[in-house]
Amino acid sequence: MSPGTDDTPPADPAAALRLIEEQQAEAARQLQPDLRLYYWPWGVAWLVGFALFFLRYGPDGRIFVDLPGWLPLTVLFTLLGAAGAVSGYAGARSYGQITGDSNRRGGWYGLAWFLGYASLVATNVQLSDHLSDELTSLLWAGSSVGLTGALHLAGAAIWLDRGLLYLGTWITVTNIVGLIAGPGWHALVIAVAGGGGMLLFGTVAWARTRKRP
Repeated sequence: MSPGTDDTPPADPAAALRLIEEQQAEAARQLQPDLRLYYWPWGVAWLVGFALFFLRYGPDGRIFVDLPGWLPLTVLFTLLGAAGAVSGYAGARSYGQITGDSNRRGGWYGLAWFLGYASLVATNVQLSDHLSDELTSLLWAGSSVGLTGALHLAGAAIWLDRGLLYLGTWITVTNIVGLIAGPGWHALVIAVAGGGGMLLFGTVAWARTRKRP
């Protein structure tokens, strides 16, 4: 024991209770991931990637900015890959030492994302050859965003998380509005409302965790 260190428990029960609460709060802060690392990368990916799609492949075939045809998809996939890496690192860093039911829920939930998108890709590949370029883009974008919203809602049900409930609902409603608006407009709606919504949600969620005692 170093000089001056007092490891004796507090004699006052109230002081002991405060010490326990402080230690629990500190442990929660260490395990709680930085929610900005979860939502900001995805928000940036949607905002930038889908905005490029709107500028290059606008409504009724209109081209607002004459970008190379390969650029929007390449940028979107690159940003989505980077977002997945960043959020995966944040999750592994925060929850890597957690065991038990919470660990299994997280693992199975991650498996649901993987298998869900694998099924989506397999389905869309079969359908794409039978659709026009505009409808093919709408199929891929709409189904991907729709599955993202549904999985967020599933996460809300698993962890009874109101934040995931609100975000999943927002993404789903945004996707429906974009699909009804049609090709071109869908990309704009997802870029502004979807990507912007994720950036806002990440900021609000992070600010709330910072305010917790």
